[in-house]
Amino acid sequence: MKIDNEFTVSAPIDRAWTVLTDLEGIAPCMPGAQLTGVDGDVYSGKVKIKVGPVVSEYAGTVRFAEKDDTNYRAVIDAKGRDSRGAGNASATITAQLKADGTRTIVTVDTDLKISGKIAQFGSGMIKEVSEKLLGQFVDCLEGKLTVTVPEDVATESPGGAQQPAGAQAAPARPSAAPPAADVQGAVGKRTITHAADSEPLDLMSIAGKSIYKRALPVAAVLVVVAGVIVYLIVS
Repeated sequence: MKIDNEFTVSAPIDRAWTVLTDLEGIAPCMPGAQLTGVDGDVYSGKVKIKVGPVVSEYAGTVRFAEKDDTNYRAVIDAKGRDSRGAGNASATITAQLKADGTRTIVTVDTDLKISGKIAQFGSGMIKEVSEKLLGQFVDCLEGKLTVTVPEDVATESPGGAQQPAGAQAAPARPSAAPPAADVQGAVGKRTITHAADSEPLDLMSIAGKSIYKRALPVAAVLVVVAGVIVYLIVS
């Protein structure tokens, strides 16, 4: 199943790229999602789904298969599993950033594969839930991208000269990502203990009362796969 999304954020492309490729930083913007650990270049996480008084938990992993800092392009492999046996899902997510003046356009193309009981749900429902969750993600992301620079404070250039108030130094371009093997050696295995426990995703408020029971396993797997969104499928 192919799912295509596009959104625009109010930040220059370098700033947007830095924030969007920081999985630990953007995880709190994923509704119900929380990163729990890193093993080399593989991030593990969980998502909580609330339906009425019942809260369920699901697990998944995500890794960068490709991260091109020069062309602002990332390919993410993600997997999610429903612990209740409703099915599994995997996705290859390609995110491309494009400068639009002082803003950035982000396109996200997702190749989603699902199996088990969740495969019975139509693409229309999956895309509807995806779009609603993406909207919540982008609203949160805008807050992280907003940087207030006092206009009455002058900054000093490296040579000692004063720059006009409000001027900003050109952002440093991110360095190219090291090969996966180097990343694994540098990062190692660790548990993310500083991440705040996320609030459960209230599926009823997302999917609506008429379809929330049918949409539960779909939303759970999609959020894990996002774990991301940018990932993002924020599904």
